[in-house]
Amino acid sequence: MNRINMNFPEIEFTKENALELEQFREMDYYAVENYQLPIELMMENAGFHLARLVSTVALPGSTVNIGVGNGNNGGGGLVAARRLAAWGYNVFLDFFTEISKPLPKLQLERALQSGVKMEPAKTPVVWVDAYLGFSQKLPLPVELATKIKTINDSEAIKISLDIPTGFLGEMNSSTFNASKILTLAAPKKILLNLPSETDIYVADLGIPWQVYERFGIKMPPFHKGSILYFKTK
Repeated sequence: MNRINMNFPEIEFTKENALELEQFREMDYYAVENYQLPIELMMENAGFHLARLVSTVALPGSTVNIGVGNGNNGGGGLVAARRLAAWGYNVFLDFFTEISKPLPKLQLERALQSGVKMEPAKTPVVWVDAYLGFSQKLPLPVELATKIKTINDSEAIKISLDIPTGFLGEMNSSTFNASKILTLAAPKKILLNLPSETDIYVADLGIPWQVYERFGIKMPPFHKGSILYFKTK
């Protein structure tokens, strides 16, 4: 697949402007605790930007599957499902576990009220991976690993939210083979290990510049656009 900018502003992606996963966990927690940024607000921002990225590869009326789990990444996927349904897409959900945590459960209720369907479509145009995110651990549950292998064999356009499911630095048979990744708030160093043809974007969650400086990097220039396209050297 050719690398496509999709008209988002371009920024060079290097180790110097990226974070380790543990640094990002700490930054995310620090922003929530010290700047009164509720997780739900950042989840809404993540899901909206994810929906925007999906809209660059498929028109309203297209069929979209969104794979979700029981964490904040799944909650972001559910926000995207709701937004896409509101824009006229045919949106279906794929679960590998029960949605029981309060915030993802609330986002699921909102998505269903917007017309999102509970079962995945057989031949979607786009398949979104919002199963696990940056807190995942390997090996994956057998059901999820099997599901991802089936998705990888499909012709759907594949997009991951933040970190592809099944990826912690090395590609393996259970890695969701995304052609596009929307990572959140800051680029992650781990993404530099992905195949060179992978398109990487970063989305603004609303974290202030002071938090970035505290963790040793400059805030991406979100004043140029709330989604940025990161070029690797």
